[in-house]
Amino acid sequence: MRALSKDIVMNDTLTPFIDAHKTNKTHLTVENLNVHIYGKHILKKVNLSIPEKQITCIIGPSGCGKTTLLRCFNRLHDDNSEVKVTGNIRIGNEDIYGSHVEVTHIRKKMGLLAQRPTVLPMSIYDNVAYGPRLYGIKRRRKVYEIVKHQLMAVGLWEEVKDRLKSPAVRLSIGQQQRLCLARGLAVEPEMILGDEATSSLDPLASTKVEELFVKMKDTYSIVLVTHTLRQAKRIADYVAFMYLGELVEFGRAEEVFNNPKHKLTQQYLDGSFS
Repeated sequence: MRALSKDIVMNDTLTPFIDAHKTNKTHLTVENLNVHIYGKHILKKVNLSIPEKQITCIIGPSGCGKTTLLRCFNRLHDDNSEVKVTGNIRIGNEDIYGSHVEVTHIRKKMGLLAQRPTVLPMSIYDNVAYGPRLYGIKRRRKVYEIVKHQLMAVGLWEEVKDRLKSPAVRLSIGQQQRLCLARGLAVEPEMILGDEATSSLDPLASTKVEELFVKMKDTYSIVLVTHTLRQAKRIADYVAFMYLGELVEFGRAEEVFNNPKHKLTQQYLDGSFS
């Protein structure tokens, strides 16, 4: 992170500016979320409502808690005993950290796209078929229909239909990322989560993935962590700006980018720090 100038506004407690004009139904609600990792307070009293079937981009400087927040949404911190999560996160009326909630049930609701493609060491076909088979779909014809449908959805079918049994690792990085997206969609999630999902792609492949996100918001609620303001300006419907583990500002993208309510947001957008 670049050194902060003396003009940067620093508050002990930041009060986030929340967009008050809500026309979209809330899909995911975060209430008073705190995360401690190895005793360090990473996320601090985060309150956020993710709208349904919109693209919400989480922006902010490196180390501000963007990825930590995203990982809370599908409970990826569960395997680390040094992570303590308090507060509430709900999908609809379901508390995803409820004592009787099955983790795999929650993760099925969230299709996660990581920074770098993580294809499984198997064929293109089997990568997409893996999830449906895992959740009990055994009929070959049904599995094939799911694989074809999802590969078409991410624009891969015409590119790979003649080599479905080829190893997925032979695909280009951009194709692998779209394959990972198809694999996530094959289990019919409610949301798509992306953690710097285009950062490892070339401009053409990045554009293809962005176009897919825009197309898919008609069906899914999408939350993307991005360090690229240009990307957020291109595709975001809503923007959450985070700083030092706190939510500083949240609202419609055009409002946050063109008329930010918090001086710290303006300074970040102006490039005073990154």
